[in-house]
Amino acid sequence: MGYRIVVVGATGNVGREMLNILAERQFPVDEIAVLASRKSLGTEVSFGDKTLKTQDLDTFDFTGWDMALFAVGSAATKDYAPKAAAAGCTVIDNSSLYRYDPDIPLIVPEVNPDAVHGYAKKNIIANPNCSTAQMVVALKPLHDRAKIKRVVVSTYQSVSGAGKNGIDELWDQTKSIYNPTDDKPARQFTKQIAFNVIPHIDVFMEDGSTKEEWKMVAETKKIIDTSIKVTATCVRVPVFVGHSEAVNIEFEDFLDEDEARDILREAPGVMVIDKREDGGYVTPVECVGDFATFISRIRQDSTIENGLNLWCVSDNLRKGAALNAVQIAELLGREVLKKG
Repeated sequence: MGYRIVVVGATGNVGREMLNILAERQFPVDEIAVLASRKSLGTEVSFGDKTLKTQDLDTFDFTGWDMALFAVGSAATKDYAPKAAAAGCTVIDNSSLYRYDPDIPLIVPEVNPDAVHGYAKKNIIANPNCSTAQMVVALKPLHDRAKIKRVVVSTYQSVSGAGKNGIDELWDQTKSIYNPTDDKPARQFTKQIAFNVIPHIDVFMEDGSTKEEWKMVAETKKIIDTSIKVTATCVRVPVFVGHSEAVNIEFEDFLDEDEARDILREAPGVMVIDKREDGGYVTPVECVGDFATFISRIRQDSTIENGLNLWCVSDNLRKGAALNAVQIAELLGREVLKKG
């Protein structure tokens, strides 16, 4: 006996990836429904070797369904997630809407799986921001050993984090650079993204940080430890898929780089590729389509008492979004619903 699963926003990048991963990981699905907005009604999407037609989110009845994986924006989630939850269908939400609600667990299964038991308060579980998810997978096993005091992170985030429109803009602008009669001005991003980097993701806040940077701070504290200090600079780069992060960590106790490397090699969801030679590290191109969070360039930071640097790369459509949502569904099934 399997689960009755709903994927909301099935025609988007993350929704399609959710369907791919559910099939790849052989999630025990008894029945699956794919939902989209009215403008995408009837669009066909793939689920393993099946082709499914999208149904109308506006009229769908969630009664009798076990879980709904939401991959739509906060506005639509605000309208439909409470309806699904009230109908007894547990919502796993990929938007930012519920991440900071104290009554809703924010989960990365490799990091804080026990938090899943808090789902019952609102029948909703939140999926973290893509840049946070990969970082906390690397931080948690190190924090368990030496307790992290402070993290300084600079991100190099791909355009797929801004959805299909972001991918299209990079593609179109890159081509137009070589065709002087074909001008493609910035629309999705605040400046030209082709052959450029933009230190601005999401909206600006009063203190000068962006919302994306604030998310990394707040979510790391909620997922791992409220005492960790985090400062982030989030940058959009001309890469189609795969987020990268340069992470500087200050610990309460000394942690040798070799021990850190050994800890990370054993950590769930982490793949260490760290050779001090040409190409002995992972870049975004190599992580696309992979489930792992890749760690390279592990080394002591001699400028502070107990410091380490590392390089962290992951497929943001997978671990940063769809994979983590499916892993939450697996965790919920294993620990709570126990049907599959």
